Amino acid sequence: MLATTAAARSLLARTATAAARSSTASLFANTAATTTTASVRSFASLEPYADYGKSVFTGRVADEYLKKHGASGDILDDPSWTKTHSDTVAKAVLDWAVDRGANTYCHWFQPMASSGVRHGQTGQVQNMMMKFNRSTNDVEFDFDGKNLIKGETDGSSYPNGGLRATHQAGGYLAIDTSSPIFLRGDTIFIPSAFVSYYGAALDEKTPLLRSNAALSKHGKRLLKHLGLDIGNRDVVSNIGLEQEFFLVPRDQYYRRPDLQLAGRTVIGKDAPRGQEMCDHYMAPPSMANPALACMQEIQEECWRLGIPLKTRHREVAPNQYEFAPLYGYNTTQVDQNLMVMQIIEEVSARHGLAALLQEKPFNDVNGSGKHNNWSIATDDGIMLLAPSKINKATGNPCAFAVIMAAIISAVNEHGDLMRMAIATPGNDFRLGACEAPPAIVSTYLGDDMTFYLSHFKDGKGEGEYVPQTKILDLGVHEVLPFEVPAEDRNRTSPFPYGGARFEFRAVGSSQNTSMVNTVLNTIVAEKFAEFADAIDAGKDVRDLARETLNEHWKVIFNGNNYDPAVQQELTDRGIWRIDSGVEAIARLTAQKNVDLFQKMKVLTKEECESRQNIMHSHYTGTVDIEAKCLVDMIQQHIIPSVKAAGVGPLADLEAAVGTLKAAIAEIHAADSAYEAAQLSRVLRLETMIDIRAVCDAAEEVVPANLWTLATYKELLFLDAHTATGPENTHQSYYE
Repeated sequence: MLATTAAARSLLARTATAAARSSTASLFANTAATTTTASVRSFASLEPYADYGKSVFTGRVADEYLKKHGASGDILDDPSWTKTHSDTVAKAVLDWAVDRGANTYCHWFQPMASSGVRHGQTGQVQNMMMKFNRSTNDVEFDFDGKNLIKGETDGSSYPNGGLRATHQAGGYLAIDTSSPIFLRGDTIFIPSAFVSYYGAALDEKTPLLRSNAALSKHGKRLLKHLGLDIGNRDVVSNIGLEQEFFLVPRDQYYRRPDLQLAGRTVIGKDAPRGQEMCDHYMAPPSMANPALACMQEIQEECWRLGIPLKTRHREVAPNQYEFAPLYGYNTTQVDQNLMVMQIIEEVSARHGLAALLQEKPFNDVNGSGKHNNWSIATDDGIMLLAPSKINKATGNPCAFAVIMAAIISAVNEHGDLMRMAIATPGNDFRLGACEAPPAIVSTYLGDDMTFYLSHFKDGKGEGEYVPQTKILDLGVHEVLPFEVPAEDRNRTSPFPYGGARFEFRAVGSSQNTSMVNTVLNTIVAEKFAEFADAIDAGKDVRDLARETLNEHWKVIFNGNNYDPAVQQELTDRGIWRIDSGVEAIARLTAQKNVDLFQKMKVLTKEECESRQNIMHSHYTGTVDIEAKCLVDMIQQHIIPSVKAAGVGPLADLEAAVGTLKAAIAEIHAADSAYEAAQLSRVLRLETMIDIRAVCDAAEEVVPANLWTLATYKELLFLDAHTATGPENTHQSYYE
């Protein structure tokens, strides 16, 4: 029995290859020795991964097709190919597309306010790569450099936050050369930026690209002062995005209007079992339900797209899972993560499952995050956050300390922007719970790193940073003593240092992480610029770093951020703490932040204002959907069930409907997006929670046969709800 289609494919390929080679050997006896040797497959063969990256126009794939047109894959390394070789690349892409069975292309972009509501979170208009000859009516190919590098579409219905009037409907698309073209199905996807006629960013990607430019410009300046001149090369931001999600039975999903329309359960009595025993965390993937086969197929689809999903495992909550990829350049990783989320949703449906990507789909169990592992390096691989590597590359023993001083000061000064960047509607329920850090933006460095930087800032030395290790001896001869880090992980910090990277742990699972990385790049670029400016003006780099560390040291905290007493201590220190996502969003237009984005040429004042309005409207729209779902569920399901049972809080339920409708009307009458979002937050986190308690009390007393909504018990335990016998529709996935 083969668990994956890749395994089955590999077996068939080996059988076919052996037969073909046997036939060849009989025809060409003089090559028998070679054939016999070639037919022996090594157990370490990479054959199952032969399709990896075949659907991405980069590397060997691009090189093969470009050579047919007198060029090579090297031309793609320089973005100027869009001006000098666009027709050549278009011809190569067309050949590749036709060979792979594709006949359609689209410019693939990322409109704002798509998180949690738009399938795939992207926009596209798909066009055939052909036309009909008007004279002969014959089909001809129609795809040239102009088609490839830019496009135009109707931008009138996308959120713009006041950036343009309704009659200014044009949306203009330009290829993003930092992220490779890829193919899925019959369609070529061209990653693109999406802007207005006047160049205002209407998407998530354009600000990220601008922030990359700022980070590179000022990172190069600082590196040069530290002793490393990288010339025309760039300083880049690399990320790795872990993706958590739930898989629930699709038939039960269809019995929950709130899950279908809002992505989370707005009511639901806790099941007798939750995660009390931590039994689900990293448990063996069960062969008794379709989750494992689903995850295997997701990985296979992603591999073809060059998305290296390396890790898969069960997460803490029942029916919760996680994928983690190898890291890569930030724009590529963001694009790939959006496709990962889309593939998760689509493949799960083929396995009788529904994927939930919202941050808190269920009450009182673990929510889902998307840890954003962020690092910076030169584009030829010198890592700025690896102490020994950057010190060696610069020949400067304090280089790493200087870079860390800049980052620590950025976190302390702009923690409000970091909080804004993760202010998704779903994160309102997740932050500060047991699965996510609180909304207090400190950074964890660990005792060794803290000691090293403390020594530096106090002028006691600039020696090499050498993290301590210790030996664990279990006292048995079967397991030899082994080495571990001297300090443990800290998962309560929103921004811990993890050795050559920082992990932004508070990011929400449904997010497009462009804004997260735009903020990280921009706040660090500003500090790199300030350091470079000060050194240009004659400031000693060591004195500058020491003064900066002393000024911003309070943001470093290595303890338990879950402890209420510690949270109060951090608040008293003056570290950024914004519990409300709505208020965090409002920080985007604070004067210091507008000045920052304008100075770094990442966002204009108008773009900051528009994004704030869009994010507030997105929050309000999310709550509006949730509240209307709750009204329908009370009227169409809960009240009829209570009446049929003759038991339950009927009067309170009937009153709740009026309360909800009045609150929705008040929100719709608000004078501004900010005011509407503030009212929405009260409705969601106060009124709806009180009404939920009433609904859950009804569920507790109504007999199960009269309760028409899927319960937490039916949604959260795949292992306990697996059919047996011929009605088991999942059997085929394991054969």
